[in-house]
Amino acid sequence: MLRNEKILVTGPTSQVAFPLARLLAQTNEVYGLARLSRAEDVERLTAIGVKPLKVDLATDRLDAVPDDFSYVLNFAVVKSGKFTYDLAANAEGAGRLAAHCRRAKAFLHCSSGGVYQYAGHRALREDDPLGDNHRVLFPTYSISKIAAETVVRFSAAQWNLPSVIARFSVPYGDNGGWPLYHLLMMRGGGEIPVHVEQPNLYNLIHEDDYIAQVPKLLAAAGVPAVTVNWGGEPASIEDWCGHLSHLTGIEARIRPTSEALGSLPLDLTRMHELIGPAQVPWRDGIRRMVQARFPELLR
Repeated sequence: MLRNEKILVTGPTSQVAFPLARLLAQTNEVYGLARLSRAEDVERLTAIGVKPLKVDLATDRLDAVPDDFSYVLNFAVVKSGKFTYDLAANAEGAGRLAAHCRRAKAFLHCSSGGVYQYAGHRALREDDPLGDNHRVLFPTYSISKIAAETVVRFSAAQWNLPSVIARFSVPYGDNGGWPLYHLLMMRGGGEIPVHVEQPNLYNLIHEDDYIAQVPKLLAAAGVPAVTVNWGGEPASIEDWCGHLSHLTGIEARIRPTSEALGSLPLDLTRMHELIGPAQVPWRDGIRRMVQARFPELLR
């Protein structure tokens, strides 16, 4: 893990970035940049040793943001559904951040597997076609993520800023994630919507793994920007909901529908070459998640 560095983490109150910021703050000077519209979010960051920066990347100037960070970890994402605002926050914001922090050793931009054009059950490589994958649920998400990647590539070349674009699959852990939402739906008696072209495959990656891999991703940053898929072993929604049912005894009611996200498995060949594979088996990770959040549900 990084030590004695000055690090900027955007989106630090999110399910993904909060545990990362918490660990980094133990051995580094860490700033957390977000809109921070709730006082409890500021208090939560301060409590873990992260210095809060209240900034809206869509609209605010960066004058109050230091420009001498060693590393920038851009995990911020906005999904308001309004294209003008979301493109400004996600794409233009990433560019303004890169320009402001152009002296950094490396810039990590967290993108998404949601940038790929849907291709069924075929594992997608970094050079596969891009598309509006998530429109059925999040109309601005995929387009904003594609636009942000383009801006980050431009910024890397323009400012000679070593950058890495990591296309995340499905992160989860003690802090939550998609499997936890499914458990909450199961507990409430709801149905789990899945795409009709079953099984619905993704690459679950536990927070222990993605936190451990961040320094390796930063070390892989370059000019031009490096693009890499980021995930763990493949698993289907049907399988992990079945495992949740096995662990808790709560029925997983699966409902196939064309109004759900389809499979999005990633080819992890390049990731394994650059930073190595994830280590936490998804069944173990999901058990740990249930133990951490709802121990009373475990059989």
